[in-house]
Amino acid sequence: MIIEGLRVADERADRGRWPYTVPAVAGLIGEGLRLEAPVTFLVGENGSGKSTIVEAIAEAWGVDVRGGHSGRKYSSELARSPLGEILVLDRGAEGVAMVRTKAKGFFLRSETAFDVFERLGYGPGYTEVSHGESFLQTFEERFGGRGLYILDEPEAALSFTACLSLIAKLAEVVEAGGQVICATHSPILTAMHGASIVELDADGLRPSAWAELELVQHWRRFLDAPERYLRHL
Repeated sequence: MIIEGLRVADERADRGRWPYTVPAVAGLIGEGLRLEAPVTFLVGENGSGKSTIVEAIAEAWGVDVRGGHSGRKYSSELARSPLGEILVLDRGAEGVAMVRTKAKGFFLRSETAFDVFERLGYGPGYTEVSHGESFLQTFEERFGGRGLYILDEPEAALSFTACLSLIAKLAEVVEAGGQVICATHSPILTAMHGASIVELDADGLRPSAWAELELVQHWRRFLDAPERYLRHL
């Protein structure tokens, strides 16, 4: 794999300050998190640290925190985050080889995607279509080949069928030698065959099976009987 683990050296992390006060981020200190598959999904509630971690991964790989390609003059105009500045990406053989050439990658961050499309001049195929269509265009044209592809809640712009299309595209990325790390709330995306799931909660980081995810269990119960939830609102 390109990246086999994420970690922060203990002596470089101030545990008493954000973001290390977030349990999942603190879980990266020391041995950190080992990545077990070419596609890794980070799942957790709002505030659990998903976006903080994927943004730091992008920064450590040389991508601007707002998104876009690695290795561009545009990359890293912003000061790195406290985590992105010191996050260590443990590279596998593929990742080491990419350091010697060009570290290809792309970061798609849902909340800043349109701004990135405009700034990088992607054209009307990205800026004059719906939010979801622009994402599908990105997956089709910008995701491919050996590289590190990082996504932050891409399902925010996608329909049910578009989520399935994204799974198919991620499978193509893996087949071509790429790797994906994605923060998500989607029970559809996390069902991808062969993917690894890491759940972020008050106890930190832990591997999880799809059927054991809280988000999957909640969606099942809600779709079966919405009134169980709605009556409490």
